[in-house]
Amino acid sequence: MRIGELAQRTGLTASRIRFYEKSGLLSTVERRENGYRQYGPQALWMLEIIAGAQSAGFSLDEIRSLLPDSHAMWQHDALLESLQRKVAEIELLQQRLVQNKARLLLAIDTLKNRPEDVACADRPQWVLDRLRADRTDDSNRS
Repeated sequence: MRIGELAQRTGLTASRIRFYEKSGLLSTVERRENGYRQYGPQALWMLEIIAGAQSAGFSLDEIRSLLPDSHAMWQHDALLESLQRKVAEIELLQQRLVQNKARLLLAIDTLKNRPEDVACADRPQWVLDRLRADRTDDSNRS
């Protein structure tokens, strides 16, 4: 199939497909006499793997190391280890996001519910003190 059809079937742009080819991620490309690229059916599933891995947070270098070698052989152990490592990274990121969300919600609550009797010039310090106290409480609970 030509690049336009491949782009349509994968949902990727032709320029993205050419980028993957230039980056060495997509090597199953033949050139016809007229210079047009000709892609076999394996290009379709390779692009699905590449796009899926990128959306899961893998870098292009990580993807390159995980793709099958020139003999279409998967490095099973390396692939499994890399997938497990990515899951651990995602779990760590999720924990940080939960903590960041909690801090932001506390900041919002603190700003909305600050005491009116605190002088305007003292309010930023009051808010910061409350946020610091919450961080101290969190570390004491750990």
